[in-house]
Amino acid sequence: MSFSSLSLRQKGLLMTAAGPLIISPDALLIKLVGMPDSQVLFWRGALFALGMLLVLLLRSGRNIGAMFRRCGLTGLGVAAFFGLSNVGFVLGNQYTKGGNVLMILAGTPLIAALLSRVFLHERLPWRTWLAILLCLAGTSLIVLDDAGPGSWLGNAFALLAAVSMAANFTLCRTRPHVDMSPMLVVSGLWLVLAALPLATLQGSVMLPSVSQAGWLALLCLVLLPLGFTLIQRGPLYLPAADVSLLMLLETVAGTLWVWWVLDETPSSLAFIGGSVVLGTLLTKGLIERRLERQARSAPSAPAHSAARS
Repeated sequence: MSFSSLSLRQKGLLMTAAGPLIISPDALLIKLVGMPDSQVLFWRGALFALGMLLVLLLRSGRNIGAMFRRCGLTGLGVAAFFGLSNVGFVLGNQYTKGGNVLMILAGTPLIAALLSRVFLHERLPWRTWLAILLCLAGTSLIVLDDAGPGSWLGNAFALLAAVSMAANFTLCRTRPHVDMSPMLVVSGLWLVLAALPLATLQGSVMLPSVSQAGWLALLCLVLLPLGFTLIQRGPLYLPAADVSLLMLLETVAGTLWVWWVLDETPSSLAFIGGSVVLGTLLTKGLIERRLERQARSAPSAPAHSAARS
């Protein structure tokens, strides 16, 4: 089966799922960079904006201005929410345990589903709600060993990241035929402005070493722009809750990256949790593929009956 023969939803599932897998070394590379969080935030924003701009130039060339104009005021909201999610993620990891951050972020699909129901009046099938609950349980098992009370401030930043990412995807669904990925350039620049006061409080913006610059370039110039280009296009094909569900692939794959490179062996519960997340997403995808096939074949049934009569 060729890619062109797939339905729009199937294409959306494949492209969106590829995004989290591409950015899954994010946590690992941040560990390898080893810079203060405010510095990581600054360089992440600056290099991510540059990387996204290069991706857009490769995709559209001279039409890049038209891509930005099509996003309109909605695009500014998308950029703001995406930037807030990055700030919440980085600062959440600074003030609370990483497990707490990931556990709260696992609630993003639930938040997206509720926002879509309230603002877009989208009714999600029961299988999506069940998948959200199962993936939330599975992610909780993955991060259980690293979770704890933490601090209210760090947990609040993590909640800000989850709500902002869900709001980003929901807002994209209000203009389902417009690619909002160009606004990630603006988001990166806003991230730089947000990080400057934090970096100034710690002295000044630090120039990374050669090794740090290499890891930052790989992450922010290559992986994040490619991955988030695919993820941000997800709402063109899928409900916000489904895009958020597929983002959980990053947690599973990211845990495996850290295990493989840094030899931080996950617990048995983490393996079980990862299996629950992957099994749930795979089962949901297979069920929806079967339902799509049934829906396509249903209209032909009366025609065959008429021919026989």
